[in-house]
Amino acid sequence: MDLTALADQLRRVTVEITSDGRGTGAGVVWAPELIVTNAHVLRGPRVLVRGVNGRRVEGCVVAGDRAVDLALVRVPGLDLPPATCAEGESLPIGSLIVALGHPLGVPGAVTRGIVHAVGALTPGGRAWIQADLKLAPGNSGGPLADARGHVVGVNAMIVDGLALAIPVREVRRFAESAGVTVS
Repeated sequence: MDLTALADQLRRVTVEITSDGRGTGAGVVWAPELIVTNAHVLRGPRVLVRGVNGRRVEGCVVAGDRAVDLALVRVPGLDLPPATCAEGESLPIGSLIVALGHPLGVPGAVTRGIVHAVGALTPGGRAWIQADLKLAPGNSGGPLADARGHVVGVNAMIVDGLALAIPVREVRRFAESAGVTVS
C-alpha cells in the first residue's frame, strides 16, 4: 500500500477531540460509537468529536485512567468504522510505522518512521513502542499503525526526541477492564 492510501485509511478511523474548549487531540474509533484516546487529552466529562466526514458530535467520557493514560469516549451517532488493530504481539525493530493526528491544529497530518524499541524503557516499567517519528501537541491519542494500516498503538508523548505509543495489547486490556471487547 502506498503512503497516500495508508493515510486515507487511517483518517477514516481517526477523530479530532476538543475538550473543555481548549486544545485539540486525536482519538481512534475503537468500536461503534466508541473512541479510545489518551486520558491527558481530556479536560472534562464532555468532549466534541469531529470525524473525517466533518461532523461534530458531542461525546462523554465513559472510562479513564490517568495512570495508564487511556480513556474511552462514547459518541452516539458518530457513524465511522472501527480501526483494524494488529493481531500479533510482535512488532519487529526497524518496522515502518505511521502516526496520524492533528499536530498543532493541522487536521489529519501523517508522519512516518521506524520502530526503535518495544517494551519497558526501565526495569519493571510499563510497555511502550518507541519510534523515530515526529509528534507534536495534537497527535496524542491518535493511531500508530503498521505498513498495512493496522493500529499497533496509541500515540502518547515524546521523550528525548522519540515518540512513545501505548501498545495495542495494553489498550485492549484497558478497554476490556471497562467492559468493552473488540474482536
